[in-house]
Amino acid sequence: MSEKQTPIALTIAGSDSGGGAGIQADLKTFAAFEVYGASALTAVTAQNTLGVTAVHELPVDVVHAQIDAVATDLGMDAVKTGMLSSAAIIDAVAERLESHGVQQLVVDPVMVAKGGDRLLREDAVAALASRLLPLALVSTPNAEEAAALCGHPVQTMEQARGAAQAIHGMGCRYVVVKGGHFGEDAVDVLYDGSSFTEFPAKRIATTSTHGTGCTFASAVAAGLARGGSVESAVSDAKAYVTAAIAAAPSIGAGHGPLHHFHAWWA
Repeated sequence: MSEKQTPIALTIAGSDSGGGAGIQADLKTFAAFEVYGASALTAVTAQNTLGVTAVHELPVDVVHAQIDAVATDLGMDAVKTGMLSSAAIIDAVAERLESHGVQQLVVDPVMVAKGGDRLLREDAVAALASRLLPLALVSTPNAEEAAALCGHPVQTMEQARGAAQAIHGMGCRYVVVKGGHFGEDAVDVLYDGSSFTEFPAKRIATTSTHGTGCTFASAVAAGLARGGSVESAVSDAKAYVTAAIAAAPSIGAGHGPLHHFHAWWA
């Protein structure tokens, strides 16, 4: 954390008009962790609990300018990236993060929305791996994203460990392969280049899982912005997301949002 009294985190991601994922979920999560949240939008989506009906990418120079505006005035104790959409946006984001010397970067390699709509062009996956992952302190892929990055299925804990090792080899220092899409329980596995740490939680039977990936990565970034270690940030993020799922309200007819402020509204 910087010398400022208030920790500051920046999210670089797309907007979700339904409020359950993307920039909206990120800023709610930062607030829940008592971190000041700033944002740089990469795209605007027309989205609700049933799916994505429209996407408008912002011009690269506008994404570039947003990052610079935050970095040159507010500063950034941690940065989280989410939906980046295209190789051109990925390249611009990587270039600006390098220019500003960002050390605590959490990369959530968002590829597909909860309803199955694609949020990252297929030709941009290679750019994500080659340009952004080498800058990351932590990457937080789910099973499907890990499989796309490493080129083999992720359906078991053994495969998750192998994927974590492969993604670590792409340059990021820590990898969390999330267990929400496989296994009897939801066990996330953290790899630091030499050892694995597991973060288990009982699976919750619910359809209110919209924005879980965004929320988890943002919680990790918030923990880092507050001065925590990667291990403590991941542990706190796991506990926070699990509780937010358990307390989720019934909103929408599809995959509903989490309860980001469950600790205050209970």
